[in-house]
Amino acid sequence: MTQPATRRTVLATGAAALAAGCVGCGGNDKTSKPASPSSAASGPTSPTATASASTTASASTSSAGKELTKTSDIPEGGGKVFADRKIVVTQPAKGEYKAFSAICTHEGCTVRQVADGTIDCPCHGSKFHITDGSVAHGPATRPLPARKIEVEGNSIRVI
Repeated sequence: MTQPATRRTVLATGAAALAAGCVGCGGNDKTSKPASPSSAASGPTSPTATASASTTASASTSSAGKELTKTSDIPEGGGKVFADRKIVVTQPAKGEYKAFSAICTHEGCTVRQVADGTIDCPCHGSKFHITDGSVAHGPATRPLPARKIEVEGNSIRVI
């Protein structure tokens, strides 16, 4: 009866050694496709609601995260990708701000730009609508997950 426990121990030890050996694997080359969404350089993901300047409750800055950007940095009808935070912020209409994960739902690449009303992934050509993150052009079949933001004055913070 000790053989299953020994095999389990060997497998667990081997898996732990493999995981420890892989720490630090992968480069910082932003032009290559990441191995997984968690290794992409862009921002936290969460399927929570987005915020607009007119509907965001005024919360204390201690409840929100560090300022991501200023509202003046997000063009109306466009947006901006924050690759280091894995988030993209758009302004579909004047004073309406939306945020989504910057990790493409097709194969985990980081989206690169916002242009002509879409959020564009450079890896396989997927495009997502700036209004709701839904797929405008495949191969992606799932929308970008929404991120919750707070707009207070000229400041946009990730919550």
